[in-house]
Amino acid sequence: MTTLSILADSHTSSHVVGMSGDMKPCVILAGQPNAGKTSLFNRLTGLRGHTANFPGTTVEVRSGNLKIGKTEINVLDLPGLYGLDGGSLDQEAARAALRGEAPGIPKPSLLVIVLDATRLPHQLPLAGELREQGIPTIVAVNMIDEALRKRVDIDFTRLSRELGARVVPISARKGTGLDVLLRTLEEEVLGFPVQIETPARLSSCATCGSCPITARCRWADEVAQDVSPLNAFARRGRSDRLDRMLTSPSVGLPIFLIIMAALFFSVFSLAAKPMEWIESGISLLTSVVHGLFPAGLFSSFLTDGVLAGFGGVVVFLPQICILFFGIRLLEDSGYLARAVVVMDSIMRKFGLPGQAFVPMLAAHACAVPAIMSTRLIENPRDRLRAILVLPLLTCSARLPVYLMVAVLLFGNDPIAGSLVFVGGYALGALAAIGASLVLQRSLVPGVPAPLALELPPYRLPSLRDAAQVALDRGWIFLRQAGTIILLISVVLWALSTFPQLPSESASFHDVQVYEAHESQAVGNEDQRALEYSAAGRIGRFIEPVFAPLGFDWRISVGVLSSFAAREVVVSALAVMAGVGNDVSEDDPGLIQSLRSMRRADGSILFDFPTALSLLVFFVLAMQCLPTQAITYRETRQIRWPLFQLGYMSALAYGASFLTYQIASYLVR
Repeated sequence: MTTLSILADSHTSSHVVGMSGDMKPCVILAGQPNAGKTSLFNRLTGLRGHTANFPGTTVEVRSGNLKIGKTEINVLDLPGLYGLDGGSLDQEAARAALRGEAPGIPKPSLLVIVLDATRLPHQLPLAGELREQGIPTIVAVNMIDEALRKRVDIDFTRLSRELGARVVPISARKGTGLDVLLRTLEEEVLGFPVQIETPARLSSCATCGSCPITARCRWADEVAQDVSPLNAFARRGRSDRLDRMLTSPSVGLPIFLIIMAALFFSVFSLAAKPMEWIESGISLLTSVVHGLFPAGLFSSFLTDGVLAGFGGVVVFLPQICILFFGIRLLEDSGYLARAVVVMDSIMRKFGLPGQAFVPMLAAHACAVPAIMSTRLIENPRDRLRAILVLPLLTCSARLPVYLMVAVLLFGNDPIAGSLVFVGGYALGALAAIGASLVLQRSLVPGVPAPLALELPPYRLPSLRDAAQVALDRGWIFLRQAGTIILLISVVLWALSTFPQLPSESASFHDVQVYEAHESQAVGNEDQRALEYSAAGRIGRFIEPVFAPLGFDWRISVGVLSSFAAREVVVSALAVMAGVGNDVSEDDPGLIQSLRSMRRADGSILFDFPTALSLLVFFVLAMQCLPTQAITYRETRQIRWPLFQLGYMSALAYGASFLTYQIASYLVR
């Protein structure tokens, strides 16, 4: 049997978490998901933290500095945890950080355990396990404002005795109790610690011969009953009724579809103006470069290489930020966990766990952050299946191609044009489901792990935290995807620029080569120069490969260039059509020029079968090197991105071939 493993990244991130070169005290925030750790972190660091990776891992952590007096303290926000004994990447990294075994991160000076005051019975087992690590500890009981509103009365003095640590009630969202917490941090970190002996009842959980986990849960129930005798934690009432509705297939699924439709509508509608502003800014920079430098290679390098590559990435930034802003709001509100429960029973039938729902949602903006978010899937085989199929889902980079084909085929008919988008999204989703089933029965066998999920309480989401998450994800997208696409764009510029058309002083051999190309070239000088370039020669060479799909050499060059990044194809086809590359996908000049393009026999190039074939190819093909890089980074095995490229290319070629042949037969 082949052993599958998804290993941690062996290379340290450019933003390394840690203090290998200084001696700043290190404070770690730990707690369960939705306990308010991120809100507390933002309060302590003033939103000046950054997201990076633990050294030697792909697990993200937020790191920032807190200044108390003249002393700077390094604050690390661990991923949300339910325990330390599991085998997920988050748990392994958390254990290493707490024990001082993570490279570049010293053993923490202080551990701050963040608990949700409204859910103490569920939060205390992790608190007990963390207390067993032997680290000086403060317990921050968060959301105390919600506890008061729900009439949850907690005896904090007794809770402090039961945990063997100082307990500070706070509300990170409102800032309540933060002054007390800061004073306590100062006393514990800067030399005035208050020693509290760990209670025997808690210590006995770790030495339980039968099951420490069961012992901690029993201890947690007893402590919760002791510190809140009225047992207000059990009062749910309306929440239980709402849960039954939102998690039922008959009612929960339609509600889920409505919420997702609203989210996607918001992504596309709200991002429209910012995308226009970005495009205008790139056009302005291009004009400035043209004004500063004379026409020539250097000007072309800056405008067609650097600015075109940068603009091709940054233009999608608003969609990425808005999508993650919306996802964070849904997560903070408590709804996203209910959506996972609704989707689990459906997705398990296709070889994917319910936890894959969030990455699949993110993949409709960009596969790069989607693959990164598969870290929440603990089972390695489930995670690998999700990574391999996520790029099949329609991302925002495919939308320019969808729009171009829609306008090319149906003009300004909105109903017919919308069918192109619906068909593209549906085909990608069906392909992802089918691929997952095949993988489950072949290379990555196994039944998806059962879903075990605690439903968080409903609460009003924090706009501040959602904005911070959106900015973080946007920066990660630019840093990890933008640099690669920028490099690829420069390489493509060089391939499409050199060799140049021979001048009057060119050698006899160059003139012969030029005349050979000139005899087959059509169009204006830009087109002839492109065909004479390395990219044009490559297009002629690979034309027989793509001919069965209805593509000539010009479309083949566009397809070849788009294997670096899908959005490149619009500007590539614009150059082929002789209208330049400073166009949009629905530009009338571009569409008219594409419609007027002819094959060697005089027939229309972009007829219905060819346009439909091009659409199907772009729906299914792996045309994103940043995604390939992220797949390698997350799996640490080169065979998986190569397999991903291979099976998606074969699937795209086969489906496009069938589409072209069937459509050609039907329109005869």
